[in-house]
Amino acid sequence: MLMPKRVKFRKQQRGRRAGTSKGGTYMAFGDYGLQALEAGWVTARQIEAARIAITRHVKRGGKVWIRVFPDKPITKKPLETRMGKGKGNPEEWVAVVRPARILYEIEGVPPDVAEQAMRLASHKLSIKTKFVTRHHDPR
Repeated sequence: MLMPKRVKFRKQQRGRRAGTSKGGTYMAFGDYGLQALEAGWVTARQIEAARIAITRHVKRGGKVWIRVFPDKPITKKPLETRMGKGKGNPEEWVAVVRPARILYEIEGVPPDVAEQAMRLASHKLSIKTKFVTRHHDPR
């Protein structure tokens, strides 16, 4: 499971999700990629599940890059707990994803295999995505 080795502060505020991605909107490594179309949080479990789906479909051929990292802690209060008494404890890690962000890249496989692998990965994510190629305008 992806998570930071250490952080400066244990708990973070929720933040805003408006606007497009500030960086990571172009294909930097592979020939094919999966691009986010909407803003949201992608959990570490979702990132890992999508990675497994991609690598299984390409039968461990080619090379896969994960372009997002879950560095935001999400806190939860225990079940059946009354309001108040402070913020809950960190339970999971998420990556903040905004539109136009490239989530995964892959190279070394045929285009139809890459597209099918990215489609399988997109089903594991909680946001809308699209398949892009290196010669595609990022926005």
